[in-house]
Amino acid sequence: MVYFGPNGAGKSTTMNMITGYIEPTSGTVIIDGMNMAKKPQKAKKQIGYMPEGVPLYTDLTVKEFVTYMAEIKKVDRKIRKQKVDEIIRQTGLKEVERKLTKTLSRGYKQRVSMAGALVGDPKILILDEPTVGLDPKQITEIRNLIKELGKTHTIILSSHILSEVSQICNKVIIINQGKIIAVDTPENLERKVAKNNSIYVTVEDPEDKMKTIQEKITDIEKISFIQEDEDKTKQYRIEGKEGVDLRKTLFTELAKENITIFEMKKADTTLEDAFIQLIDEGGNNHVGSN
Repeated sequence: MVYFGPNGAGKSTTMNMITGYIEPTSGTVIIDGMNMAKKPQKAKKQIGYMPEGVPLYTDLTVKEFVTYMAEIKKVDRKIRKQKVDEIIRQTGLKEVERKLTKTLSRGYKQRVSMAGALVGDPKILILDEPTVGLDPKQITEIRNLIKELGKTHTIILSSHILSEVSQICNKVIIINQGKIIAVDTPENLERKVAKNNSIYVTVEDPEDKMKTIQEKITDIEKISFIQEDEDKTKQYRIEGKEGVDLRKTLFTELAKENITIFEMKKADTTLEDAFIQLIDEGGNNHVGSN
């Protein structure tokens, strides 16, 4: 699951309340059936938290830091060394375990912070902006690690990066100005805000027959000319009736009119489209799953 919204929407504040760092002014935080306000120690034991900004003890080695976090979380002494070694391997830190954390790249520092969150075997992992500041290779590595951890943990992450949300999460909560305006899967959010059934086509049509094609295909509601390219091909947006796939009909009818199709693609609604529409609407049309 992801808390998603623009900068300043309230994502990090929400996470700080869930972890017990900030006391909520209203409402209740329940972690695995436990009230955070009434049973903070038991509730916090179920949480592994990776804060934004990667705060580490820079004069400790990777292994020393993870061991220290295990001590803080009261991991049983008899299995502490074993658990630390397991976490270091799981997060891909074995080759740098003896290096000081201050000498590591940003990507490795993110892994160390995640290792600190994982040690103690919490049921819930809370990750605040886990890929901010990373290069493309590091982002891919961290995302793959999060996906793998998601098989054995409940993961809540905060992000304002749209591609991250689509690739990692199976449930999205969109927050704007401190309020939840949508809760659903990325796929459902995209589908629910889709305005029309549209196809983009690029054609060679020297006789301008596209202007009359709507008369021949009754399932077309609107044809919009977009542009003419240097090679004299023309781009159009064709809007069809709801639930109708126009592609096969277009292939047949355009061929009859000697209109050559160079490209045809559906105009899929993206999570970015859903986000912008929901924010613009101000949450008046609340989107949620049953």
